[in-house]
Amino acid sequence: MLHRTGALVAGLAAAGAVLAPGVAAAAGGPTPFIIGGRDATEDYSFMVSLQQGGNHFCGGSLISADWVVTAAHCVQGARPDEVTTRVGAREHGSGGTETGVSRIIVHPDYAGMNPPGGDVALLQLDQAVTETPIKIAGAAGDAGTATRILGWGEHCVEEDCGAPDILQELDTKVMPDTDCSNFAAGKEICTGTDTPNAMGCYGDSGGPQIKGRPGEWELIGATSRDGDEDPKCSSGLGVWTDVTFYQDWIAEQQAS
Repeated sequence: MLHRTGALVAGLAAAGAVLAPGVAAAAGGPTPFIIGGRDATEDYSFMVSLQQGGNHFCGGSLISADWVVTAAHCVQGARPDEVTTRVGAREHGSGGTETGVSRIIVHPDYAGMNPPGGDVALLQLDQAVTETPIKIAGAAGDAGTATRILGWGEHCVEEDCGAPDILQELDTKVMPDTDCSNFAAGKEICTGTDTPNAMGCYGDSGGPQIKGRPGEWELIGATSRDGDEDPKCSSGLGVWTDVTFYQDWIAEQQAS
């Protein structure tokens, strides 16, 4: 689930992808796959599926034994008892470790997309897990930096084609800030890919953007929304919250 404005928000709500008090997830599982991606080529111990009623609705990243970073728009207004997680699995429906959530902390600057920025939230799990968390990088990197995105979101150009069981990955790169629209420079990552007709989509929100290599991945972003004026996910640009910018805030919440 990539968060968008207008038609996309309506699509997310219809899919049960935007969680709010009293709003159940879609009974048939996520209609939110990364378009143009591939099945995960390795195990990502830090990958988290956020779920409601056993259904995936957003992604997240395990950053310590009991803390997950995700997008604010995934959990704003939700109660901890409405959310569960599956940590470190290749499939959102099996494997890994299942947990509850004891706290949800949404960044105080989040105000939808007007203005943009602050689309980040933390979940404290109700138990420590044994999966290896991912380290937050010192910085996202300059334009051209090679990255990768992960998620279980929509996987085809046509909407409502269903979500994959297996985690998807797509090789991406940091783009110049000026390439993305409605963009908070310094707080967000404009993201593109050399793969034609590919990008994150519904169901991918909150999931990780990483850089490095197998065994040495570092977290730089959390999936936020579309990055251009074209409503299609596959149009080629996306916006990720720059998690590296929010490191001090994250550390403060973990210590509170």
